[in-house]
Amino acid sequence: MAFACPVPVATTDPVNEAILRVSEDQLQGFFEDPIGAIAQRTGLDAAVVVERLRAMLEAGTIRRIRQTLVTTNLAQGALVAWRVPEERLREAFDWMFTHDPFTGHVVVRTTDPTSPGASYRLWTTVKVPPPHTLERHCELLGEEVGAEAFRIMPAKYLFTLGVGHVRRRDLPPGSRSELLPEPQPVRLVELDDEEWRVLLALKREVTAAEVGRDLWRRRAAEAGIAYADFLRTVRALERRGLIGRFSTFLEHVKPNGAGERVTRYNALFHWAVPRGREIDAGREVARHHVVTHAYWREAGPEFGNVNIMAVVHGREKSWVLAHKEAIDRHLREAGIEFGYTNVFWGGRSEIKPSEVSPFAYEAWIRGRTAAPRGTGG
Repeated sequence: MAFACPVPVATTDPVNEAILRVSEDQLQGFFEDPIGAIAQRTGLDAAVVVERLRAMLEAGTIRRIRQTLVTTNLAQGALVAWRVPEERLREAFDWMFTHDPFTGHVVVRTTDPTSPGASYRLWTTVKVPPPHTLERHCELLGEEVGAEAFRIMPAKYLFTLGVGHVRRRDLPPGSRSELLPEPQPVRLVELDDEEWRVLLALKREVTAAEVGRDLWRRRAAEAGIAYADFLRTVRALERRGLIGRFSTFLEHVKPNGAGERVTRYNALFHWAVPRGREIDAGREVARHHVVTHAYWREAGPEFGNVNIMAVVHGREKSWVLAHKEAIDRHLREAGIEFGYTNVFWGGRSEIKPSEVSPFAYEAWIRGRTAAPRGTGG
């Protein structure tokens, strides 16, 4: 009796690796048939792409599949550093991840204890749809977790955003693009109710059963919108700079479903560059292929007046530091001096998409008002 061989789910399998090199962060914008696009770019049959993505998603190798949005233009967003008593750090982490849908990344970070901002151990990303404010939302969160202080660092410009761990595994330090990326200013955009309905249907995580070539036709039906109108609205939103990429997301540090650790080190790089050189510096940092995120954020005196931040992931700490040294050297060669630089290393981390819907925020506020204090509502 013949038994079917299980479908490989490790990221190191050659077929899976070929798919992930494309699917993690190379499908920028909206694709009516993202599966077909992956098949075309990898030279694989679309049925194989569907089979492998389903298998990796069901096994937990892939954490989630979804169409991302440029949420910095849909809601007020910021990186927030929290100073929480050490004995409450784990509890605060758990509460942020479990009970605040508007918090995305939750990371415990460490750096040299003598460095500016070393006492800010908990770092989160937060999105708050208008007319509500980041300040008030963070005050509410701070009350819940017993934060002693927090620092809100909204992005002024985005220089790069794309987490492709598999294709970055073996990059040599200093590897960079010949072209400077275009800086993307952060500007809030207002949407009508139908546009929100389309976006909310578009951004929901893709289940294993949905992985296929008619994905968006199903989502249009879910939103109660004719397919042609759905596509027209998405294309219009894309022209307004609101559509990110179709992406498969892997676990960063935690073992995945195949028992692998795709990365081991998550480093947040800081630079304090001269006023007026922020855009120049951000573009030069973002040229480096290893960088997954690069922003202009004002961190303030608590953090040595840092204004450029970047994120790098790697399997070896020495490899990450070699890339940091290469970026530092390149900045100086480009005539951009920096008065201060540092690395905040990530430890425990959890990641989920931040909710950006104003309807969801109103419901969250109503739930907090109705819930007794301390229920995590």
